[in-house]
Amino acid sequence: MKELNDILKNKADMPLSRATAVNIYYTASWMKEDFLAALKPYDLSVEQFNVLRILRGQNGNPINLQDIQERMISKMSNTTRLVDKLIKKQFVKRTICKSNRRKVEILITDQGLQILKTMDPIIDATEENMTKNLTQEELIQLNTLLIKLKNK
Repeated sequence: MKELNDILKNKADMPLSRATAVNIYYTASWMKEDFLAALKPYDLSVEQFNVLRILRGQNGNPINLQDIQERMISKMSNTTRLVDKLIKKQFVKRTICKSNRRKVEILITDQGLQILKTMDPIIDATEENMTKNLTQEELIQLNTLLIKLKNK
């Protein structure tokens, strides 16, 4: 815990459960900053990037706003606002469902696919750089522990 206390410039000892929670939150913030730096040249937020990757995963099929929201990493995001910004950038388009005119569907554009294709190697390198201090076995163990942590 000394390393965490040094990072946080904290002199008092924390309970292990608090130190773990703080360490995870601190690490997530550090990782988000690295992602933001990688995304900055493309004028995208982490949340907008997440929406684009969700849409690419649809393989050309449209998806509604509610389904996008359910798949978002950050559930607090305003999906409508994110999609509106991506529409302005011409990375996605909004259409009306032919079978249910009250249903709005979102589809990634060719321009959106192209920006992701351009960004893929940069994001891959960013992720590799963030995890470079861990072995493959440690990465597997970390993922297993994080999943176990979420399964209350």
